[in-house]
Amino acid sequence: MNLIDIPSTAADLPDAWHSSLVGQVGRTGVKVLRMDGRPMEPESHDTAEALLVLDGTLRLVADGVDVEVRAGEMYVVAAGVEHAVRPGSAGTLVIIEHIANAG
Repeated sequence: MNLIDIPSTAADLPDAWHSSLVGQVGRTGVKVLRMDGRPMEPESHDTAEALLVLDGTLRLVADGVDVEVRAGEMYVVAAGVEHAVRPGSAGTLVIIEHIANAG
């Protein structure tokens, strides 16, 4: 078993909004990233993803609805749902998602 310091890993990332895969269980990946307040373009995925905020706040628009996810909360984006990060999202985010080419 590996012990991973998620806040330190996020803080050490060279760029905000670029995730790092920190763990994998079967075909499920666990990624961490640092949010820096900038908005991100809309996207959608073939599979659902869980967005867990460790600290700070994630501000989304998902399927046309504004969503605010605070520290200690998790939001699950269903497969195929268009979602985008709104301005003001800052802190540490963990993304739990399916990895297509998991071995």
